[in-house]
Amino acid sequence: MNTKRTLLKTVAAAAFATLAMGTAFAADITGAGATFPFPIYAKWAEAYKKETGVGLNYQSIGSSGGIRQIRAKTVAFGATDAPVSGEDLDKDGMVQFPAIIGGTVPVFNLQGFQQGEVRITGPVLAEMFMGKITNWNDPKIAALNPGKTFPSQAITVVHRADGSGTTFNWTDYLSAVSKDWADTVGKGAAVKWPAPTSIGGRGNEGVAANVQRTRGAIGYVEYAYAKKNNIPYMAVQNAAGNFVRPDETSFAAAASGVDWFSVPGMGVSMVNPQGANSWPIATASFILMYKEPANVAESNEVLKFFDWAFKNGQKMAIELDYVPMPESVVNDIRRKVWSQIKR
Repeated sequence: MNTKRTLLKTVAAAAFATLAMGTAFAADITGAGATFPFPIYAKWAEAYKKETGVGLNYQSIGSSGGIRQIRAKTVAFGATDAPVSGEDLDKDGMVQFPAIIGGTVPVFNLQGFQQGEVRITGPVLAEMFMGKITNWNDPKIAALNPGKTFPSQAITVVHRADGSGTTFNWTDYLSAVSKDWADTVGKGAAVKWPAPTSIGGRGNEGVAANVQRTRGAIGYVEYAYAKKNNIPYMAVQNAAGNFVRPDETSFAAAASGVDWFSVPGMGVSMVNPQGANSWPIATASFILMYKEPANVAESNEVLKFFDWAFKNGQKMAIELDYVPMPESVVNDIRRKVWSQIKR
């Protein structure tokens, strides 16, 4: 009887070990953070696994979560849309580089209006998110949309409930275009939302879902989530005074004049840029890695993955309406940033 019990334990232990090994080989690279770039990271990972056999286990948990995970050294890279300051990078012994460019878009749920049909300005968006404009039939909204009739429908503000780089990008923009917002709310990965009707959702996925199920809602998501879920978005007035729609072209226009190395850690703000066709709420999504990684082999695999993505992932990025990093910038990342990581 004891022999039989011992044999069963041995078989169970062997099966567990095999399962554990299978899991490890299925997810050779670990990362966590921003939900903003998740659609493209998932697409890159699928293609990379087919080509190399190396998997990516990426936890789409929000930028603040990604920063916490990399600082806790539980993942090989963190991902954030709210760039970490040069001072904090130095303190943590990390480097930071942009991996992809995209745009944050205002989305809404209002019967009878389609994609890009509603025009809005930054200051009016700020008043809506502050709770100063509370109904869709407000004269300020009507004035921007002559010939359109808006219903008497209360506005429900949907925002991120978790620490979020998308929130940082959104509040960075509102701070740039509205002194009132800058003085009373400010910018950050998490802020105190002033509108009485505000409700939160976790991740871009949660905000998209809440907007879809709430009549009269307005929220903000990365463009890929609006496109994938067919949620109506607004045309936003840019710094040149033009009402532009979000797409790869307007995001690329916003990125065209960026001096990436003008800020430590390449953490440049792209909001409200000049240019006739520029989308006003564009951002990069950043990768965080240690200069002295705990696991050099896995760190090297991360660099191989992003090197492959920079070389082979441009078409996939454009298909999802992201903007790939320009080749000249990628070469600078390899030379100036990756060279600091122990190989």
